[in-house]
Amino acid sequence: MKQSIKRIIEQLGLLPHPEGGYYKETYRSNGIITNTNLNDSFSGDRNYSTGIYFLLTSNTFSAFHRINQDEMWHFYKGSPLKLHIISETGTYSEVIIGNDVLNNQTPQFTVKARDWFAAEVIDNGDYSLVGCTVSPGFDFRDFNLPKREMLISKFPEHTAIISKLTRV
Repeated sequence: MKQSIKRIIEQLGLLPHPEGGYYKETYRSNGIITNTNLNDSFSGDRNYSTGIYFLLTSNTFSAFHRINQDEMWHFYKGSPLKLHIISETGTYSEVIIGNDVLNNQTPQFTVKARDWFAAEVIDNGDYSLVGCTVSPGFDFRDFNLPKREMLISKFPEHTAIISKLTRV
């Protein structure tokens, strides 16, 4: 890992994330949405909103996973990031999150609740620093990191990308 990437991780106080990469929670609202006001996807209360820094390097990837909430990605620094998405109905799409708007990159993108998604850094030897905002607020009870075989059995038409962006 490049020294500059290590310095960013240290400076921001980032920790390893279970899906790959590094993260730090930077915001958790004080307000609470009670479980009685949430749909059946949730168990327990949730904060209104949460935010994190997320850093991904080109020597790894963010594995396919999903959460019960919408997740908004914000690009900050480094290489553009390719986000791979498989909707609940099996439609595959991808988006490049970055600052070069005139070359079809977007600095902000929202993944819909319960869609499967994975990410990878586009430029070799580089990193992507992004922010992610989740509402209702993120809770690891909402996090689903599936086994490769489960996703392939559900979406066999996407075997190649699922195999590339899952670990087990």
